[in-house]
Amino acid sequence: MKRTLLALTALLLPIAAFAEDKLDSGDTAWMMISTALVLLMTPAGLALFYGGMTRAKNALNTYAMVTGAFVVAMVVWVIAGYSLAFGTAESAGIQKFVGGLGNLFLSGIKWTDLSGSYPTYVFVAFQGTFAAITVAIASGSVIERMKFSTWIAVVVLWGLIVYAPIAHMVWGGDGALLFDAGALDFAGGTVVHMNGGMAGLVLAILVGKRAGYPKTAMKPFSIILTALGAALLWFGWYGFNAGSAFGANAIAGLALLTTTVATAAAGVTWMVIEWIVYKKPTLLGIASGIVAGLVAITPAAGFVSVGGAFIVGIVGALIGFFGVVGLKKKFGYDDSLDAFGVHFLAGLWGALATGLLALNDKELLWDGPMKAAGDRMGQFMVQVESVVVVGLWTLIGTVIVYFIASAITGGARVDSESEEMGLDEAVHGERGVNL
Repeated sequence: MKRTLLALTALLLPIAAFAEDKLDSGDTAWMMISTALVLLMTPAGLALFYGGMTRAKNALNTYAMVTGAFVVAMVVWVIAGYSLAFGTAESAGIQKFVGGLGNLFLSGIKWTDLSGSYPTYVFVAFQGTFAAITVAIASGSVIERMKFSTWIAVVVLWGLIVYAPIAHMVWGGDGALLFDAGALDFAGGTVVHMNGGMAGLVLAILVGKRAGYPKTAMKPFSIILTALGAALLWFGWYGFNAGSAFGANAIAGLALLTTTVATAAAGVTWMVIEWIVYKKPTLLGIASGIVAGLVAITPAAGFVSVGGAFIVGIVGALIGFFGVVGLKKKFGYDDSLDAFGVHFLAGLWGALATGLLALNDKELLWDGPMKAAGDRMGQFMVQVESVVVVGLWTLIGTVIVYFIASAITGGARVDSESEEMGLDEAVHGERGVNL
């Protein structure tokens, strides 16, 4: 199967019968490993990255919000999310925006079915880890003041109303809005990072600022844990990006190297910026730069050269630093752990940079004006269209989800006494840290 199908459109066709001459054991093994790597990114990598940055009295709650989001989102994905993202709708009009309901509870998919050269069940699990980490990213914006019950309701609703349609529009194959337009998103710059980062900002504004913010000092309880989380994210990201080549192939190798280059360049860039501005290079800054680089290269990983990866990483760190240090201060919103400043902004840059820097190589590009006619400006405009559509859908959808979840749980914000005590004990009856 040619790269242009990316194994995604195979899901919109009658699924091929299982046969030993069609199953590729190397591709299957790589996709299973990639799924495990992406899984590691959330309940280990992201949870530690976020948990270390919060205050000690809320560290366990922060970890629980990430882990809780992951397990709930995976259940929602299997029940209905996969069908809405990759199923086929009955009408062409609906198919532009969301898939159908024919695969609820994975009905109609047999364990012997293939998605390209590996089992469809593996593809379902792989994509499920993407759905789960996306909503978990948004938790970083609302930690320390959102009800856990409200958060779980948000996870359920958001996965169906926001994530699944966006995944469908970008990756859903023939008939899907942005896929048909030729938008390029190798591993989730729009679907995952812009989506999760925008959702975080919307939720942060709607739930309100933490008590005392920004006047009260809110020091991270363990930068060491945050750095460990960043390292685990980097490790797992090879499954995220190289796994999105959908096989053990040369494009996976390209994505692995560009991911490494962009991430290292971004880590160095953030460190140098802090050294210049604050006269001290911080470990938190290096860890933040690493994540900004990972986010920025995600949509471009399988499309750009090594030189392009350097540019993506360096600019991604500059934009992330501006989002965290400048933009948040200027507008005064309380994006607790900078999900918007890093994930949305670096993801936005990466999505646009894909149009600017992607190699004009028809073996790499799956669709779009540049593949069809070498039209780079046309490709860039398609990338602009994709970020606008995703941004607006996430904005509107998240507002709707927030108010529904808030109504279901009797308000989204914890009471002032619980917020003062800390959510570890007030909500979970546990201590994440015994000081």
